[in-house]
Order: sequence, then structure tokens, then C-alpha cells
Amino acid sequence: MIRSKLIKKVHMECPLCDHVHDVEERMRIASTIIKGEEVDYEETYYFCRNCDDDENEFVTGKMENENLLNARNAYRVMHNLLTSSEIVDIREQYGLSQADMAKLLGWGEATISRYESKAIQDEAYDNILRIVKDNPLVALDFLQKNKDKFSSLKAMGIKQRIISNLDRDGKEYLQRKALESEYANYQEPCDANGNCLLNIEKLEAIVSYYAKRVSNLYKVKLMKMLWYTDAISFRENNASMTGLVYLHEAMGALPVGHYKIMGLENVRVQEEEGFDYTKYHVLPNELLDENALSDAEKEILDAVVGKFNSYTAQEIVEYMHKEVAYLETNDFDVIPFSVAKNIRSF
Repeated sequence: MIRSKLIKKVHMECPLCDHVHDVEERMRIASTIIKGEEVDYEETYYFCRNCDDDENEFVTGKMENENLLNARNAYRVMHNLLTSSEIVDIREQYGLSQADMAKLLGWGEATISRYESKAIQDEAYDNILRIVKDNPLVALDFLQKNKDKFSSLKAMGIKQRIISNLDRDGKEYLQRKALESEYANYQEPCDANGNCLLNIEKLEAIVSYYAKRVSNLYKVKLMKMLWYTDAISFRENNASMTGLVYLHEAMGALPVGHYKIMGLENVRVQEEEGFDYTKYHVLPNELLDENALSDAEKEILDAVVGKFNSYTAQEIVEYMHKEVAYLETNDFDVIPFSVAKNIRSF
């Protein structure tokens, strides 16, 4: 824990010694009780070196309010609740005042104001705020339900801001939900998902990582590389990397919801017309940060690239067909990771 850290010196009239001089603004980790639980939080205070040890600290009213807010936010983090600043971000996402945000949700006008400054929201309210943040369609539904609380002009302005968010974020949200719906039966770590729940952010980062290093990366080859990625990860860590569930298909292992993977907003795909089918050329996404992947994960990805970079789609399919996991499962069966980990030399 940080015992005490100097933030800056402030030239001011000190209320303790009644002299004008440089007073130290400091920060430390303090503890308090919130809702019956001890909470550690960052506390700021002023320190006067001219005073005796028993009376050398003071706080302003503003500082005291900020310290209380820090303590409440620390409690929120402990209980996986939105912090006050995160609630502000949601409100500003739709360009709403505190009162208008509360009206939109059908709450008391002061509710949002209290959540941003004093009160800690219940889990039910927290869940509503998270849904509205992620899905502008839900915000639009709330507006329709509570439009009588606004003038027609204001309701129209709010609707336009929500639609703007829908155009920007709604498509990605719906695509993610479409893929997540495929994994409704895999909500717990198990042998089918490699003891890992679906991680779309990690999946998108891996796809872009491969696309950057494999110039002609198409869907069939990518899906096999993902299976090898997760199989190696499970072999080494007893957990897959993406949480994907793979089925025994004619073309080898294919993830559940593979077409929806290709439709994710952060998966860059260029469609190319083949003789009688569409080919999906996977491209890197420069907006994704590869630091989302650990060094150990990158080592696995690099091993997969090193093995299959020069393989054609057909060659990697034929290679995968000889894996024990493929030979010991039937058509359309889930390929368990307890078997998948027994991959050939790599």
C-alpha cells in the first residue's frame, strides 16, 4: 500500500499555522466502512510542515467530497458496479443532462445526480444502465415508453442522439449478441469450450494478429488455425484462448457460429467471388491493440503461424483430418478439448 505520496505543493494561506506558504497536497490509501464493509480508497489531504505532528493535516470541503466519492467508487468496484464516472460516461454518450437521463429511464429526476455524486446504485439499476450503455435500441425503447415526460422538441432531439449512437455502436452490439447467442449452452467452463468462456475481444485480436502475418488468409484456413491455437493453449494451460466450441465438420474443425465470427465489426473481411461460392479474405484490423494478447499467448500464435503460414486451405484441412481429435469424433460432434490437446508434433 502507498503510505503517503506527494502530489504537488500549493502556495496558500494555511488555516493551521495562519501563514502563507507552500502546503503539500498528498495522497495515501485510507480505509473506511461503507454498508458494513471495510473499503480501501485513495484519500487526498493537505500537509503543513510548520505544525506539530498532532495537528498538521487538513482537507477542504471539496477534497472531503472527492474522498467520499473515491471511497464509494472503491466499494462499487469491489461489487462489480458501475463507478460514478462510468455513469457520467453513459449519460454523456447520449448527450443528456442528469435529469433527462433519469426521465428517460423512468426514474426520479434526482436519481442520476445522486448516483454520480453520493448514492451507490442497487444491482438492478446498475444492470439497466449497463444495458442502455451497450444497446441504443433499449434506450430507444425507454424513450418511447417515457416520451410524455419530455416536450415533443426535446424528445425528437434525444431520439436523434440515440439513433446516432445506434448507427455508430448498435451494429457491433447486435453482431456480438448474435455470436453470443450461439453459445447460450456454454455458459460454464467445460471440456467443450476448453474451460474458457467465449471471449470476443480476444478472438478479434487473434484474427487480426494472424491476418497481419499470413498474407493470403481465408476463412477455411483461419478456422483451422483457431482450433490449433485453442488446442495448444489447452494443452499448455488447461484452458483455451478464445472459448470457442468446435464441431467435427467435413472441412475439419469449425467453431460454433463461424459465419457470425466473420460478421463481427472488428473482423475485417473482403468478400471475393469464387467459381460458385464467396471466399472470405481476412484482413488485419489496425485499430486493434495487440497488447491485448500476452507474450505467452503470442508465442502460441507465432508457433501456429510458423507451422501453417505456407499451407493452402486444402493442405491444412488434410493435416487436421489426421488429428486424433478428428479421427475419434463423428460428424457434427463437439470436439472435446481433453482429446484436442493430443495434437500431432508442433
